[in-house]
Amino acid sequence: MATPVEPHITVTDLAIGWGDRLLIEHATFTVRRASCFAILGGSGCGKSSLLRHLIGLEKPKAGSIRLAGLGDPLTLRGAPGFGVMFQSGALFGSMNLLDNCLLPLQAWTHLPPEVRRALARAKLELVGLGPFAHLLPGEISGGMKKRAGIARAMVLEPDLLFFDEPSAGLDPISAVELDDLIRSLIDDLGITVVIVTHELPSIYRIADECIVLDKTARGIVAQGRPADLRDHSPIPFVHHFFNRTSPAAARRGTRAP
Repeated sequence: MATPVEPHITVTDLAIGWGDRLLIEHATFTVRRASCFAILGGSGCGKSSLLRHLIGLEKPKAGSIRLAGLGDPLTLRGAPGFGVMFQSGALFGSMNLLDNCLLPLQAWTHLPPEVRRALARAKLELVGLGPFAHLLPGEISGGMKKRAGIARAMVLEPDLLFFDEPSAGLDPISAVELDDLIRSLIDDLGITVVIVTHELPSIYRIADECIVLDKTARGIVAQGRPADLRDHSPIPFVHHFFNRTSPAAARRGTRAP
């Protein structure tokens, strides 16, 4: 009998908020290795806040977060062991793409400069930006900025990546190309990806499993495969979210504009 594989992330009875305000409570879920796990929900439900807690930028009010092989993200010392791509790419505008990708290597390794540059160039090549390494962020498209953010997130060779709204603001073709890149990282390299998004086409293309947050419920109202939740969820909010309908539009038999 095969030995069960430890989840890459285990979240137990998590509560997050600030002061007297409780944003999420009793959140419990696991993220499988080499899968894409999506954090979904409407505006203001706490998606990006939950992501910040998963990477150790915020301390939860209660509960626990465990990253396999790393432990609690708040207690990490040295290189983080995972990569993060923030929503805007968060590239330094005065530095070219190669220098942006070099930053984690300069901060966390003692490798010789020529080795660091080779690693940074390799990651830019992986995301299709090798010929553009010399360009500044202001000289490239939005989709290229997202790819550069992914390259920088991968430069320390982590097996866990966190992406905040990677497809936001992209045209349909660029969004599909980015989805294909993310899916290839999972299928070809065995990387685990946690993604915050509200882009339904991307969710169906790349997400293996998801949780749905609801600000009224202050927590998780559904978990599972996106297509299963779309087709079979008995929860009205979840049904409206995945089918892009409003309650009024649903009564009229039409989709929301």
